[in-house]
Amino acid sequence: MKVALLEDIEKLKITEIATPKPQAGEVLIKVEVCAICGTDIKVFHHGHRLITFPRVTGHEVTGEITAVGENISRYKPGNRVAVAPAVPCGDCYYCHRGKQAMCENLQAIGYFWNGGFAEYMIVPKVAVDNGCVNILPDNVSFEEGALAEPLACVINAQELSNVGIGDTVVIIGTGPMGCLHAELARAIGATKTVMIEVSEERLELAKKTVETDLFINSREQDSIKLIKELTHGRGADKVIVACGVGKAQQDAIEMVANLGNVNFFGGLPKDKPYIQLDSNILHYKECSITGTHGSSPCHNQIAIDLISSGKIKVKKYITKHYKLDNLEEAIARAETGKEMKIIIKP
Repeated sequence: MKVALLEDIEKLKITEIATPKPQAGEVLIKVEVCAICGTDIKVFHHGHRLITFPRVTGHEVTGEITAVGENISRYKPGNRVAVAPAVPCGDCYYCHRGKQAMCENLQAIGYFWNGGFAEYMIVPKVAVDNGCVNILPDNVSFEEGALAEPLACVINAQELSNVGIGDTVVIIGTGPMGCLHAELARAIGATKTVMIEVSEERLELAKKTVETDLFINSREQDSIKLIKELTHGRGADKVIVACGVGKAQQDAIEMVANLGNVNFFGGLPKDKPYIQLDSNILHYKECSITGTHGSSPCHNQIAIDLISSGKIKVKKYITKHYKLDNLEEAIARAETGKEMKIIIKP
C-alpha cells in the first residue's frame, strides 16, 4: 500500500509498504479522507516528543472497514467510520472518572501508531476497546466525518468553559478551529459571538465561512475597548483564545467579564510559553482560566451527531483537495493560512 512516510523532520517520502493485517481486537480501515491539522504541520517541521521516526502521520481520519481481527463483534467490513485519534487507556485515575481526555497513559494514532496519510490504517485494540471507532450515519460524508475530530476538541473546550445560553462569547483567532468555536457557541445558545483576528486576509476568509455578530481586526482596532462597548462595560462571559499567541491570551484576560471564563485553546510556542498576568484581575473579577488540549472518544461521537443533525455544518470548511502523492505541497499550502481545511485523499 502507498503511504506518506515521515522519515525525519522535513523528510517526507511517498513509498510502498505491506498492507497490514488486523490482529485480534483490531480493525483495518481503507482510508477515504485524512484532513490536515495544524499539528501535522508542526510535526513535519519540528517532530514531536511522542513520535519515533519513521512514522505515517495524519489523525483526522475517515474510511471504510475492510477487515476485522478476531473477537470483533461490533464492527464488520463495509462499515463507514470516523476514528477518534486520542486513545485513552481506560484504566487510569482519569479514565475511571470519565475524563478520558486527561488519560495518564494517553496515546495517539499518527504518533504511537501509523496514521491516516496512507491507503490503509490499522486501528489498534486499545482504541477499539475504548470507543475510538465511530460509525458514520448515512447522511455524513467521509469528508464531513473527518472534521468530527477538530469539532470534538472544540466541544471539549466549551464544556470545560461552560459556554451557555445567553453568553457573549469572544473567539480570538479565525482559523478553522476559531470558526468552529463560533458555530458551536451559537448552536449552544450564545446571544452574541465575536471573532478577533490580526490578519485581514484570515478575517475575510472567516467572514465567508461563519456567521457571527462582529468581526474585529485587532491590528487596526482596539478589541478590548470594542468588547467592553458591546457588553455595556461588562466584558465577555467567555473568551476562547484559538491561536498560539501570548498577547492574545493577555488581551483575553483584560476583556473577560466578572465571573467569566477564559479558555487557552491554542498552546504557546515552547520557546515562549510565558505571559504577563495581572493576577489582581482574577482576584477582583473572580474569573477563571481554563486550558484545553484535545478531546475524548465521546466528544468525537457527539461531534458526528451534531454534524448529522445539521446543527454544525462543516462541509463549507473544506476548501482544497490533494492526493496523497502531493502531501508536502498540501502542507505548504496549509501553512499559508489561505485555506480553511485541506483534505488528503489517498
